[in-house]
Amino acid sequence: MKEIRIETVQEAMQLLIDQPYDESRKIYRNLYVYRGIPNADYKLLTSLCRNCGKKQKVLEQHILDNFSKYAENEAPSMLTSVWKRMILGQHHGLPTRLLDWSRSPLVALHFAMTEGDYKQMDQHDAAVWKIDIPDLKKHLPQEYQKVLDDVNSSVYTIDQLDKVTGGSLDKYDNDMGSSGMVILEPPSMDQRVANQYSFFSVVPSELEDVDGFLKETENTVKYVISKDIRWHLRDALDQMNINERMIYPGLDGVAKVEGRHYYVRNESDH
Repeated sequence: MKEIRIETVQEAMQLLIDQPYDESRKIYRNLYVYRGIPNADYKLLTSLCRNCGKKQKVLEQHILDNFSKYAENEAPSMLTSVWKRMILGQHHGLPTRLLDWSRSPLVALHFAMTEGDYKQMDQHDAAVWKIDIPDLKKHLPQEYQKVLDDVNSSVYTIDQLDKVTGGSLDKYDNDMGSSGMVILEPPSMDQRVANQYSFFSVVPSELEDVDGFLKETENTVKYVISKDIRWHLRDALDQMNINERMIYPGLDGVAKVEGRHYYVRNESDH
């Protein structure tokens, strides 16, 4: 894995133009997905792992079953697929095995430049992970690669993942072990998913060290962004209309962006 340190806003712009040239199609196009984290020291942990620790495999099915039981009236279609149930739950804060990624480096930078506590903005470095989807495809079992080869793709849909796993989490875990994970493109169930250009990695229960796994892949890059430029980069993203109002369409996003916009950084003014 390559690690690149970013010390200036100008260096961060390299993320946006990191598109190899496809000679056969005469276009600049990549197949990367990005994940921004506000603290470069944070590990890539799923919400299920953070919530349930070593009991995640035992508790996961209970969490999904209870979510289905109480949310069926709101979204009856989720009962048709465990993966659809998982995506919907993740969307609303349910602990799941999914890790969020985006096809947009700007969206990843937004999450890297956003803190729950703004006092932390200049206290530690942030990071953006970049992974290569075709590279990850090579780590999948042959059965899973064939499904993608048949449709000339590198990412799974819900229907394809249902077909290859039979809707079984146990089969998926047994097939993957600790040596692979599927990249899943969710349906645009609402504007937020579309705006965030969302993708998910489906982390198998045996893959306990996602960081370590990605470090062994060929084209993974971790961009470590200096704490000294986080506020500057945050302001630059706002000017590009990459902010909470775009990331979270609706009143939640409006409230979040206004709260941050009027945050007082000077302690003497509090």
